[in-house]
Amino acid sequence: MTASIPYIPPKPLSLWSVVALARVLWKGDGNLLELLPAAAYHFDVGNLGYSRRSTVLFNDPDAVREIMRDAEGVFPKSDLMVNALEHLIGDSIFVTDGERWKRQRAMIDPAFSHMRISHAFAAMQAAVNDHLVTLRERAASGEEFSLDLAMSHLTADIICRTVFSTPLESGVAVDVFEDFTLFERSAVQVDVLRLIVKPAWSDTPQPPEVLAACERIRHHLGELVDSHLNAPDDFDDIASSVIAARDQETGAPFTRKELIDQLGVFFLAGHETTASALTWAFYILAAQPQWLERLREEIDRVAGDAPITFELTRQLPLVKAFFKETLRLYPPITFMPRVALREATVAGRRLRKGALVMIAPWTLQRHSKWWSDPHAFQPERFLPENESALTPGAYIPFGQGPHTCVGAGFAQTESVLILAELVRHFDWVLQPGQTVRPAARMTTRPANQIMLHVAHRVP
Repeated sequence: MTASIPYIPPKPLSLWSVVALARVLWKGDGNLLELLPAAAYHFDVGNLGYSRRSTVLFNDPDAVREIMRDAEGVFPKSDLMVNALEHLIGDSIFVTDGERWKRQRAMIDPAFSHMRISHAFAAMQAAVNDHLVTLRERAASGEEFSLDLAMSHLTADIICRTVFSTPLESGVAVDVFEDFTLFERSAVQVDVLRLIVKPAWSDTPQPPEVLAACERIRHHLGELVDSHLNAPDDFDDIASSVIAARDQETGAPFTRKELIDQLGVFFLAGHETTASALTWAFYILAAQPQWLERLREEIDRVAGDAPITFELTRQLPLVKAFFKETLRLYPPITFMPRVALREATVAGRRLRKGALVMIAPWTLQRHSKWWSDPHAFQPERFLPENESALTPGAYIPFGQGPHTCVGAGFAQTESVLILAELVRHFDWVLQPGQTVRPAARMTTRPANQIMLHVAHRVP
């Protein structure tokens, strides 16, 4: 019997480093995935091109763990990331480090209780049920639609209901979503030429349309915050918990500006990262319909026609493994850049002050030393009986160390629920003639939107 050929979903064409740099500069879209040379998937530590500030990529799990733990406070979040996000989420927990981060984290820790599945699952189910109605209408009409936007709408609806007790259909929530989309596609995170010639901590100017979008988003978030400030007893959600937070030393609450900063993080991180992963998951299901059948067999056997409850999401190991493998190949956060505050040595590599220290889930999770058939889509790797064979620290889609994503469990349960409900009801059919390639923007997204249509599952 002939073994089946492994499925390798879209990935960048790996080139020699100088050629890769020339390609990125010619395209002008700052897509760092296409800047990665072929060697980046094989070395433990190496330079990413040559620049004034030095950019070093670490692929060794022990070195990555040391950098992410950052016991001595040498590797704060990169100035590039801070510059990209400061106009949107200000001085929030997503971009701070050190004592400031510890203060903010201690204040908002109680709000994370609302991300417990027992508290949030009903909101997830309600949003998914509403989305099923939309998909039934699209199936009946045969309408083609953007997979990227559909997943963003769904996950934004879930996070709106969880953070603000507000479904996405409300006008303010829709406006916020549309501007987040503009921000995600247009914000300048890395200007390659500036990266080469400018020193560390140089300003990265943002386009006027991005600044305007950030201003509109913060205005709308402010209105949502005010609705809670004006009627504090009417809500029991993440926003109300963050409003109730107090500094442990001074007893002071967050100011209105700080509330907008922190709640903007919940909205941005809570929907955009999950939407990124789900976009790739449903693309793979459309491109490889045999996986649709395999997942349906498990879902039908476990759930039958019953609603997918929280308990049932824990009984779908193949669906979970499918999602984990999607996260391996398409980690929502493509790069986790740090900057060296002083000279340091990690894994035998000397780093000069201001060096850009790159942790890249994209390369770590596709590294030839840690994964067999690293670019192939093989969910079986993550079945319970196989996970013990995986290399510890080589799979970090939610980060690691003190800054590990607190919403990891929330996102995984949400995604299993969405996959299970949408897979068992619909076939997913790609519009022909599309070229799909990944791009590193705010998250790992297709460079162009993926267009498809859905059809009712044939019994």
